[in-house]
Amino acid sequence: MAAEAVSIEAVAVDKPEDLNVIIGQSHFIKTVEDLHEALAGISPHLRFGLAFCEASGPRLVRRSGNDPELVALAVANATAIGAGHSFVILLREGFPVNVLNAVKSVPEVCGVFCATANPVQVLVAVTAAGRGAVGVVDGAPPLGEETEADVAARKSLLRAIGYKL
Repeated sequence: MAAEAVSIEAVAVDKPEDLNVIIGQSHFIKTVEDLHEALAGISPHLRFGLAFCEASGPRLVRRSGNDPELVALAVANATAIGAGHSFVILLREGFPVNVLNAVKSVPEVCGVFCATANPVQVLVAVTAAGRGAVGVVDGAPPLGEETEADVAARKSLLRAIGYKL
């Protein structure tokens, strides 16, 4: 079998700084409805939009959500990524830490590449057969090791926002 040419594209996720994004891979058209139900059950305050790139049949970008602006932005990002069976979820009034287990428990979800508020790029492999998400670049590299003061600040922040006692 002959080797096939592969190129890698870095597709920047377009989102305002106040949004969180979850990017993953799934395997079935039912993903859209199941992700919607999982997210809607988390909190009545959570605002979200999601989009899923169908990989066969009509190959549409499927969409859902409870915030039209976030749905449109999720569709635009999923379209730019264009990788079969990938999904994009955009969140407002909630954080990935609060929804990630629900997202991962959706039976169709194969994996999650990232859940972040950082600037993110999706690495997309391009072959003659199509496009596939192979990973992400999430944020910037570290600038150093945390000091004892940084440890104290981290612990204080987690307690101040209610994640630790």
